[in-house]
Amino acid sequence: MAAVGVLQAQVVPVRPPLKWAGGKRWLVPHLAELWEPHDRRRLVEPFCGGLAVALSLRPKRALLNDINPHAVHFYSWLKRGLKVDDALEFANRKALYYEHRKRFNALISNGGAESAEAAALFYYLNRTCYNGLCRFNSSGQFNVPFGSYKRINYKRDFSDYRRIFSEWGFSIGDFQQVAVESGDFLYADPPYDVEFRSYSKEGFSWDDQVRLAEWLAKHRGPTVVSNQATDRIIRLYKKLDFRLRLIDAPRMINCTGDRSPAKEMLATRGLD
Repeated sequence: MAAVGVLQAQVVPVRPPLKWAGGKRWLVPHLAELWEPHDRRRLVEPFCGGLAVALSLRPKRALLNDINPHAVHFYSWLKRGLKVDDALEFANRKALYYEHRKRFNALISNGGAESAEAAALFYYLNRTCYNGLCRFNSSGQFNVPFGSYKRINYKRDFSDYRRIFSEWGFSIGDFQQVAVESGDFLYADPPYDVEFRSYSKEGFSWDDQVRLAEWLAKHRGPTVVSNQATDRIIRLYKKLDFRLRLIDAPRMINCTGDRSPAKEMLATRGLD
């Protein structure tokens, strides 16, 4: 563990710019221990989400993918050194929130989803909406209601991310489309498996869980995956010869009033 302390002393984490449900900042100490012997490799994340892991481990090179195009477009603008003009108001007001949400959805409908304005509005909506959720209706329109925060500190100058992102690549799409190379350090944090349901809230089916596990098992380099430790997830990764470790997660099991700590599975291959 001393080596992990040295790593953390050398690399000061940068706060993720977005709120993200299911973020893995709490898991970083466990991941850092696995990453440190391989930190000269390229980090590849098929489900990069809010960038909590990448911004904590701070690899020199990274390929970060997500199925959410708006998050990735936002990161792409950060890589260019996004600065939001003062003319675009950021304030924790309900009327302004719905005005900005309407404008963001208009940009989506009219081909402006990749613009700097859309990136700035996505950031504002993410910081101001209810619980930082990222939810879209069947027409692709952002539909999260206004949040209930007493105070929000908005950021307008994102140029400090430009240097960090300089050798990071970003992509959008299904995990199987990610251009992984044999020497990459591959970390996957897919939507959680939810027992007794066909789909999780993110629409990631059990077939997708199996497809992901089999795809990860084919990678020739170091591979790490985290997921909710359901019985079938554990069976799946054991069958594919992953080494498994169970960790108490900072959330509770709520089913039938059970308040026991939830278990997170950390599965690894190719780290020796």
